[in-house]
Amino acid sequence: MSIQKAIDRKKLDERVVRMPGYVQQFIDYKLPDLSPSTLLEYVRDYEQFFGWLIAEGLTSAAVIGDITLYDLEVLHMESIVAYRLHLTTRTEGTNSKVTVSRKMSSLRSLFHYLSQIAEDENFYPLLKRNIMAKVEIKRIHKPKDTAAKLKGKILEEEEITEFITYIAEGYREDIQDNKQALHAFELNRERDACIASLILNSGLRVSEIVNLNVNDLDLANKLLYVFRKGHNDETFKTPVYFREQSKDDLTHYLTLRHTRYKTPKREKALFVTIPNGSKEGKRMTKRAIQAMIIKYAKRFGKPYLTVHKLRHSFATDYYLQNDIYKTKEQLGHASTETTEVYAHLTDKTMSEAIERRN
Repeated sequence: MSIQKAIDRKKLDERVVRMPGYVQQFIDYKLPDLSPSTLLEYVRDYEQFFGWLIAEGLTSAAVIGDITLYDLEVLHMESIVAYRLHLTTRTEGTNSKVTVSRKMSSLRSLFHYLSQIAEDENFYPLLKRNIMAKVEIKRIHKPKDTAAKLKGKILEEEEITEFITYIAEGYREDIQDNKQALHAFELNRERDACIASLILNSGLRVSEIVNLNVNDLDLANKLLYVFRKGHNDETFKTPVYFREQSKDDLTHYLTLRHTRYKTPKREKALFVTIPNGSKEGKRMTKRAIQAMIIKYAKRFGKPYLTVHKLRHSFATDYYLQNDIYKTKEQLGHASTETTEVYAHLTDKTMSEAIERRN
């Protein structure tokens, strides 16, 4: 199990015990098929929905764990509409359409399980009436729409190399007058450039970068073995190739990983940092890598760049040289439907290509 999944599994176990028994039963049913991270999001969604039921007086329960199946059976459609409205219009933490759609889908999954799969001792469904079956969940993410939002917000062609070079060298000029920032830059520039290079030359997700260990790296064959998102077998690591540029960057970083970050032998993480108050290197966090990329992106003149947009940048570049199926495998997508984004992103390039004459 990956580092992040282990953390999320612990959080899941802590939170699910406060849920009604039928929710705990649903989570147990889903554990073999879904990651702890996904199920943790489910539980958070249920906490929010059940909390709203209590606040609106739609249950006599005082705490979430006491909400009954009958409370769910007698919900009217107007209550579900009101909850959706609550999610989209509340003054604090207003949700996007994508988030609302996901939260409603979480509820549909629970209600479907209770009404169609789970049974009582007499073999009758636990939930006799499923109000969520009437709720239509519209698909929000269409590949063409996603591509339209990404256009102009990813690195293209020579910008990929320029960004890596900027992290390794160019950033220094922009912070010359800030001694503290300059010191941190000189300490971390090779590591930071290596991380950006690896994403831009392999398309790895930030969670996959965080979970990498030194022994996952096969420099000779330009391979990494990673826990891929959504893979059912949590003991299996998928081989993922990276480009030659990353081989050079990784080789250089590895020469200083132990000495510069005072990394103990017991620390297996590939990318390490020395946290404040610590005297030795420890695994970098997801948040630290995300903040690091944003910091460099702003100075580079691309403030909209994020770790995930670096992945999009690689994917778009890779797709131009390969077909959709190879791109799907390289990125670890569950289906080609997700990969279609890059077909739309490269429309302009394709339209230009067809006009070229030898």
